[in-house]
Amino acid sequence: MKMEVVRMPNLSQIKRQRMMEFLQKIKEDHKDDDDMLIALGEIEAELNDKKYGLVWEKHQEAVDVMMHTHIPVFTECEEKEITIDEGGNYNFLLEGDNLHSLRLLQKTHKGRIDVIYIDPPYNTGNKDFIYDDSFVKKEDGFRHSKWLSFMSSRLDIAKELLGETGCIFISIGDNELASLKMLCDEIFGEMNFLSIVTRPTGTHTGVVNKALVGESDYILVYCKDINQCALDGLPLNEKDQKIYDMKDENGRFLIRPLRRTGGENRREDRPNMYFPITAPDGTIVYPIGPTGYESRWICNPEGYKYFESEGRIYWKKTNGKWQVYQKFYLQDKRKAVSNLWSELEGNKKATRELQSILKDDTLKFDYPKPTQLIKKIVRMWPYNNAMVLDFFAGSGTTAQAVLELNVEDSGNRRFILCTNNENEICEKITYPRLKTVITGKRDDGTSYSEGIPTNLKYYHTDFVCKDEENLSDKLIDHIKEMIQLEHGVKLDNYNYIMIMDDDEADDIAARWAEYPDIKALYVSKNVLFTTEQNTLFKDVDVHIIPDYYFNFELREVGESW
Repeated sequence: MKMEVVRMPNLSQIKRQRMMEFLQKIKEDHKDDDDMLIALGEIEAELNDKKYGLVWEKHQEAVDVMMHTHIPVFTECEEKEITIDEGGNYNFLLEGDNLHSLRLLQKTHKGRIDVIYIDPPYNTGNKDFIYDDSFVKKEDGFRHSKWLSFMSSRLDIAKELLGETGCIFISIGDNELASLKMLCDEIFGEMNFLSIVTRPTGTHTGVVNKALVGESDYILVYCKDINQCALDGLPLNEKDQKIYDMKDENGRFLIRPLRRTGGENRREDRPNMYFPITAPDGTIVYPIGPTGYESRWICNPEGYKYFESEGRIYWKKTNGKWQVYQKFYLQDKRKAVSNLWSELEGNKKATRELQSILKDDTLKFDYPKPTQLIKKIVRMWPYNNAMVLDFFAGSGTTAQAVLELNVEDSGNRRFILCTNNENEICEKITYPRLKTVITGKRDDGTSYSEGIPTNLKYYHTDFVCKDEENLSDKLIDHIKEMIQLEHGVKLDNYNYIMIMDDDEADDIAARWAEYPDIKALYVSKNVLFTTEQNTLFKDVDVHIIPDYYFNFELREVGESW
């Protein structure tokens, strides 16, 4: 007896349609009342909003409200600059609310970040999440919606900062894992989700309930675009490399049969992958299984021609018969990574490491992340020149991991850290840690290491009121910081020079012989070089200072550069 398929009704859709029909009737009855039509339009928009996903009461932070009347800017703390690698690029430590820093990074680094790692508040209700200058308690009925509003505004910008091949790693605990996953699915796209990594912390992270204790946390991994993402596992360790036991002019390699083995290995499974191949002595070879059945190759004829043209085909005789193999070179291979990271040290060792760097056994810092954890994340990016961003930088583990990786593989990675200065964390923990790792010396003069030569600039967020008289002049005072941040340089008036008017251009030209090592000029769009100056500056990189630094804000108040 054939069962009739009964399609059950979508009750929400039926109810919504009934409400929409009623709204249309009300709109018709009030078609001459503009205020009523606007209100009804808002109701209609809500009814037509998403039908599945994360829904929460959206909140606005004081830091966001402040930007209605003030323009965030960076001010450099020049006394905190560290320059060890003469001629090298600069890393940046940005002190202040990370929402303000992210707004400014939108102007300088949109689409330029390769890897983002963040360790945001876990929102446990145990004084780990501050919202509008107050700790959010477990009893707060809007606890989760405040956290989601807080994260949403920052992750929206993070997506813009990522390059098309980039990726983001987000540490989180049990409390907000589910809601963060849904939020990231909305912002980055569910199709760009890679995995959830589970990491044992090595310490009790809190009582889950009377039966279970938390000893792990998680890392959500998303790509900007799954089809372009460069994330590619980890380099092979020494044990993995041992199987690459053959060598030619292109390096070490191993071989694997070109004939498909395992499941779906018969001719009928993929008929276009059953075809003749000519061996070195002219013998014709077909993919024949061990019991004589017609098998298939792992590629079609076009694929074979490509492997052959790339020198990746290997022939050898076994029992008088030619066998064909594909070469896999060591330098091409990276190892897929499990999403269970149980081999990493826990938080206790990370705490001891931080205490050792700062030479303070009494230092208390809740749950710092291990350096090895961040190293593993950054190593998964296959190129050693990544731009790495951490906008919940905490104690600065990400910076140390990036610098140590550069030593290990002669890399040229750079970092940007954003952190607030709550309890003076940036001034008394993050910055001293970075300074000690870079210079090898603690503040008390004792030696920590040999140091890691690099350069660092320290900015803090500042504000210019939109009602300020001569607003454009006030903002010009902060152009220098934006140029340095975008280009990773120091405007030193020798190697890198900013020119804001014609008089400055004339002065530089008149003293050109004093600048034998000049590398770049950063020039206001209002400066017009003379023919002689164009000739003089022809071998130097000239960058026009872009409108996107502050022109939008100036247009808002009727000014421009």
